[in-house]
Amino acid sequence: MNLFLLISVVVVIIVLASSIRIVQEYEKGVIFRIGRVIGAKGPGLFFVIPILDRMVKANLQTVTLDVPPQDIITKDNVTIRVNAVCYFRVFDAVKAVVEVQNYLYATSQIAQTTLRAVLSKVDLDQILIERDQLNVDIQQIIDDVSDPWGIKVERVEIKDVDLPQEMQRAMAKQAEAERERRAKIINAEGEFQASERLAQAAEVISRHPIAYQLRYLQTITDVSAEKNSTLVIPIPIELLKPFQAAFGEDASTFDAAREVERKRSDGSGAG
Repeated sequence: MNLFLLISVVVVIIVLASSIRIVQEYEKGVIFRIGRVIGAKGPGLFFVIPILDRMVKANLQTVTLDVPPQDIITKDNVTIRVNAVCYFRVFDAVKAVVEVQNYLYATSQIAQTTLRAVLSKVDLDQILIERDQLNVDIQQIIDDVSDPWGIKVERVEIKDVDLPQEMQRAMAKQAEAERERRAKIINAEGEFQASERLAQAAEVISRHPIAYQLRYLQTITDVSAEKNSTLVIPIPIELLKPFQAAFGEDASTFDAAREVERKRSDGSGAG
């Protein structure tokens, strides 16, 4: 009698142990009763009917899926190698278990094919410049396909774009030529602004002769600051006019001197 009671207690304990299920906070337990889905339970502790019930757990955490590198020929016939990362989660545990055999593998495959399909329809420049928009397009396509599986694609990011060596050299030359073009434009704009200022200064000096003399003296001061052993300073004939009245010479002497200086300047310029 005692043996029968002991066996009964052991059987009850085994049945209770096999009927207890614990589901974590980030999981859902899909219950099948005689092959038919009766719902999803969890998180927490609950009981199932041994032999009749079977439970399949589905993880509700966001999954980080690394999309392996894909060889892609762009619209402008450039062969590149691109990889990406996809973030998704299960929002309907029943669909994720019932509608697709392996939702992880299925999502990985649809991510790879969508990556190739989208990038093969655009030029290389668009892949390098409009990456954010391409990420959104890929994410929407994968999300639409995986929605019947109970999968929500939250984000897709293109990680690396590997270019052929020839294309890298061509892009480097293009970037260098662009920098040289900008430098020449900036230099030309600077010369143009400087010429405008010089023209304005010449106009002011032409209206005020004394400004010419002041500028002349300032130039002599700047040149004399250099460490030169010999400094030759040409003196304009106009500077001698104040001495005309003091020495009583007539204007013809100064006019003749001015003419000699002009001829000398013309002769040196022609030589």
